[in-house]
Amino acid sequence: MKGSDTEVNLAVNLAERFTKLDPNFNIAISGGGSGLGITSLMNGQADIANSSRPLSDEEKEQFKALNIDVKTVVFAEDATAFVVHKDLPLEEIDVETLGKILSGEIKNWSEVANFELPINIYGRQSSSGTHSFVKKKLKIEFSNTAKEMTGNAQILEGVKADKTGLGYVGAGYVAHDPSASQGVKILKIKENDAIGPVSPLDQTAINKGIYFFQRPLYQFILAKSWEKVRPFINFERSDLGRKLISDHGYYILENQKNEI
Repeated sequence: MKGSDTEVNLAVNLAERFTKLDPNFNIAISGGGSGLGITSLMNGQADIANSSRPLSDEEKEQFKALNIDVKTVVFAEDATAFVVHKDLPLEEIDVETLGKILSGEIKNWSEVANFELPINIYGRQSSSGTHSFVKKKLKIEFSNTAKEMTGNAQILEGVKADKTGLGYVGAGYVAHDPSASQGVKILKIKENDAIGPVSPLDQTAINKGIYFFQRPLYQFILAKSWEKVRPFINFERSDLGRKLISDHGYYILENQKNEI
C-alpha cells in the first residue's frame, strides 16, 4: 500500500490491528503522496494506492492504455484544515480571501486583519492529493512563493515556528493527535453569508456536508490483487475498523457498513 500522506497514519493503525486478527496477512505501507501511490499501481509496485483525490482523466487513460483494471473503494471522509501560528490574531477566514492568499494575490496579513506581517504559505508538493484538492476547490494556481513540504508533520512544524505562516493539513491528522496541533490554531472557514464560519473538527457540520473543504478518501486497488486485498477492505468496514477510522478523526460513511 502506497500513497496519500493524509491516510498513511490511519492505514498503518488499521493494518497493525488487522494483522493481529490475521497473522498470515502481510502488508507494507508507505506514504509519498496520492500521485506516487497511483503511479506505483501503474508500475506494479503496489496493490493498493491510498488517495485523497479521485483519479484524473489522464490517469484513467493511462490505466486503460496499460490494460490495468482498477477497483475503487471510498472508505472514509476527511476535511482539510487550515492552520496559522497560535499567536496570530485570527480565528476565521472566508473562502475568497483564502484563495487570494494561496494564489499570491494577497501577500500581507494587513489586507485581512489589523496587523502587518508578510504571509508565508506552507503547502504540499504537486504530487499531493491535498494540494490538488485545495487548488481545485478554490479554482486557483498556487503562488510560486509557497513552500512545498513533504507532509502534514512538516507543514505543522513550519507554521509553529513562523508567526506569519499559513498552512493546510488533514483534519484527521490533527484531531487524532492533539499534541501535533499544539502551537497552531485551526481556522474556521466561511463559505458565504448563508453558512457561518465552520470548523473542520465539527462532526455535525461534516455530517451535514457544509464544511467547504471536506472530501472522500479513496483506495484504488489492482483488480488482479482484489482477492488478497479484500479481507483487509472488509476489516475497514467492520465495526472495529470503523471505530479506528473515527478515532483517527476521520468521518464514517454510513452506507459503507457491509462486506464486499
